[in-house]
Amino acid sequence: MVSRRLVAVVAVAVLAPLGLAACGDDDKDSSAWVGSTPGASSGPSEVAQQQSAPAGDVQIAVTPATGKKDVPISAEIGVTVTGGTVKSVALRDSKGGNVAGEMREDGSSWIPAKPLKTKQAYAATVVAADAAGTEKTATTSFTTMGKAGKETGTGLYLFDDRTYGVAMPVVAEFNPGIKKKDRAAVQKRMLVKTEPAQPGTWSWTSSGTQAYYRAPEHWKPGTTLTVRLAVGGLPTGGGRYGDQDRAAKSKIGRDFEMKVDNKTKKMTVVQDGKTIKTMPVSLGKSSTPSSSGKMVVMEKKASTVFDTTDTDGASGYRTNIEYAQRLTWSGQYIHSAPWSVGSQGRNNVSHGCVNVSPSNARWLFDKTLIGDPVTVTGTGDKLDYGNGWTPWNVSWKEFAKGSALPVPDDLG
Repeated sequence: MVSRRLVAVVAVAVLAPLGLAACGDDDKDSSAWVGSTPGASSGPSEVAQQQSAPAGDVQIAVTPATGKKDVPISAEIGVTVTGGTVKSVALRDSKGGNVAGEMREDGSSWIPAKPLKTKQAYAATVVAADAAGTEKTATTSFTTMGKAGKETGTGLYLFDDRTYGVAMPVVAEFNPGIKKKDRAAVQKRMLVKTEPAQPGTWSWTSSGTQAYYRAPEHWKPGTTLTVRLAVGGLPTGGGRYGDQDRAAKSKIGRDFEMKVDNKTKKMTVVQDGKTIKTMPVSLGKSSTPSSSGKMVVMEKKASTVFDTTDTDGASGYRTNIEYAQRLTWSGQYIHSAPWSVGSQGRNNVSHGCVNVSPSNARWLFDKTLIGDPVTVTGTGDKLDYGNGWTPWNVSWKEFAKGSALPVPDDLG
């Protein structure tokens, strides 16, 4: 049957395409879940240079250009300084109110903290100084465009003040997908900060409907992820503009991993480097094999319904399921399976899911976090990239190839 994908809800709206169920489907409710290397200004390329009294050899170039109209509400204040350094950037609206924002780490531009207002006049003042402290000022003023006629829907799979597992990728979603020629500009506005600092990059799926952000290794326990998809009003290609900004600040919890071995028909649970439990499992039978690969817990439901009657016809089934933890969009879960307890540890009888006993299912459900890694090995089927949150199922080198911006060779 058609399995509704897990919906990413941050703020108001999200987009989540539909996928097919394998082991089973859930009910029609959805659980909710949500950065990049700073780059150049996304504003117009014209340069405005209006300077005060001479100050050494300091030169300042600012964008958007003075008098520029129909500027996207995602506009940054681009700054290029020679012979000195930027001391301050101030942006004011038509009523003289200050607009909050901050400089990119590379100093190339100043990003407003939220999208600007439509059809609004703005004035920016940039102050720079030379080594002797002599200051020079440049100003520019511009007017933003009206409401976009066509928008790109966006989603961000994280929530504020939530704790996630060490393999939780940052997942951005776009509908329609972002074409290759437009991805670099969009990626420059996908901002991630980690505390403690850890390297990382974005990697796009082939369709451009999703991009994952991860580090070379799992996140350090206790990491704080601060994410902003600053795409509200951003040109995304094809005459479309991002529908709104998405943001979240989340925490990474303890190191917890589930390892499932088809050869032994057992799951080994490891926390903070120590094995804390092993349990028998039953995986997919030969006609419906489980996928082998590195997955992530995407969704948890204490009670749900798997229904394949609308896709499998007479061979379909509708079953109440307890303690279900989704691993793939196609319907692979870890869940309680009282009917297969006798086969667990011995034979594979499932439709692709990882069957465990009711007591073990409850124990796992109480322990796991969204974003905990699950590795399945030894089955006859390989996990397809994009069938779930799969950025860990490829090497770091391979993952980094999907970035629309250069990734240093020595990163990680």
